Amino acid sequence: MEQYKQEFIEFMVDCQVLKFGDFVTKSGRKTPFFVNTGFYRTGTQLRRLGEYYARAINDKFGFDFDVLFGPAYKGIPLTVATTMAISEFYDRDIRYCSNRKEVKDHGDKGILLGSPITDGDRIVIIEDVTTAGTSIQETLPIIRAQGDVKPLGLVVSVDRMERGQGTKSALKEISETYGLETTAIVTMAEVVEHLYNREYRGKVIIDDRIKAAIDAYYEQYGAE
Repeated sequence: MEQYKQEFIEFMVDCQVLKFGDFVTKSGRKTPFFVNTGFYRTGTQLRRLGEYYARAINDKFGFDFDVLFGPAYKGIPLTVATTMAISEFYDRDIRYCSNRKEVKDHGDKGILLGSPITDGDRIVIIEDVTTAGTSIQETLPIIRAQGDVKPLGLVVSVDRMERGQGTKSALKEISETYGLETTAIVTMAEVVEHLYNREYRGKVIIDDRIKAAIDAYYEQYGAE
């Protein structure tokens, strides 16, 4: 596993973004782990997060695209932090764009904020986590309504590696349904590999009990 992936897993733990216990996902599944990017709350944390996203985007897509699109609301700071990191570390000037939940009819009008999207733009979408793939169903029509554009792919922070609407993973379903390349900074398999029975900051994050709960969860919801 690449060093930056290991660092990112520990970074999520430090920021309390990655937690283990008893939770319920947006799709209604009871889960022993939860990823909440709303816990990135400082400028330093967002700067580092943008760097990890930039690294994952570079590994999968390179920077041969025009716009990084982050769906409201969590996607808004993700687009800003990541495009800044791309500029700083890769010297590429990628435009950022997000949508509003409500159309604004005065001043900076419309449903978009940040850069406009125009004909010919190649777009990568950035999200926090996708479980059932429902967000992308709302996001793509907004992007495609802007003109003759080409959505290229989707990047998330963590691939939960569980079923979406069918038996395949949400990311794989998105890829096959919408023709998008997908990637994540890390997968849950990598998280477990790095943290299981390993002491971090004086504590074992994933012990045998939590590992058994994760295994049971994937027996029920794991993707093919």
